[in-house]
Amino acid sequence: MINLFKNEDLHWKRFQGGDDFDYPIDYSAALLNANQDGHVDILYRWEPDCYCHFHRHTAEVSSVVLEGELHVIDIDLASGEETVTKIRSAGDYAHKEPGDVHMEKGGSNGALVLFNLYAPDGLLAESLDKDGAVIGQATLDRLIKKNTL
Repeated sequence: MINLFKNEDLHWKRFQGGDDFDYPIDYSAALLNANQDGHVDILYRWEPDCYCHFHRHTAEVSSVVLEGELHVIDIDLASGEETVTKIRSAGDYAHKEPGDVHMEKGGSNGALVLFNLYAPDGLLAESLDKDGAVIGQATLDRLIKKNTL
């Protein structure tokens, strides 16, 4: 059993943006579980009004906002334009099939979100540059080998 709100044993990895990005990136992730069958549970925390990296989910993803507010901004890769922004509050659940291209941003008080991914082929997500080209991949094998993000 693990308490997601009060747990000194969670190992958070922080991600921040630099001068290469024209938006503030500041979020952290803690791996809760990764199984060889493709199931992965990760807790993400966004700082207030900060984004994660631009990415595409290559796995099936379910998520629950536990605290704060999460802004999900869908992007059309062909035009590079933002198409829809959804604001999810504490208690909101979402499920997405693979292929979802987007950015996420914490609200004015940040956000804490539990993600459950299913990637039977082992590919979880792809980081993208502003033009939509793949610049990195998150894989199940890497998570299992390192037992961390």
